[in-house]
Amino acid sequence: MADIHIADFHRDCASILALLYRSFPRKIQLFVDDIAGPAEPDEFGLPSPRHNACFSTMLWLADAQYLSYHSPIRQEALDQVTLTHMSFILLSSPAQIPQLDNGGHTHIDNIRQALKSGASSQLQSAILHLFEQSMRYR
Repeated sequence: MADIHIADFHRDCASILALLYRSFPRKIQLFVDDIAGPAEPDEFGLPSPRHNACFSTMLWLADAQYLSYHSPIRQEALDQVTLTHMSFILLSSPAQIPQLDNGGHTHIDNIRQALKSGASSQLQSAILHLFEQSMRYR
């Protein structure tokens, strides 16, 4: 059985990084609803598990030094978010992923292609390859 939460994590990472690359170097407010879609709170006013997972992905990307931010806005967004230097260089660099047959595209090209396809396996390959390559910059 597939781990749906991991597929969501890959999709959220790809969406977040693509959005930040598109706005780079401008700092933006990054809202969970813009990544995971709108979600209604439960009967107690608490965010949905999907909402929490997306917000946790944002924080994880910051902890792993892919993005930086000034402060959280409740559990709805991060304020003053931008890619880190490492992330920008990594996303802009050529990526060779045999299973994507990408013909020399950059990491951001692969991520955008994977998002457009919507295929979980393609998103997983693009994100895991990006994370693997980031180890060279640490």
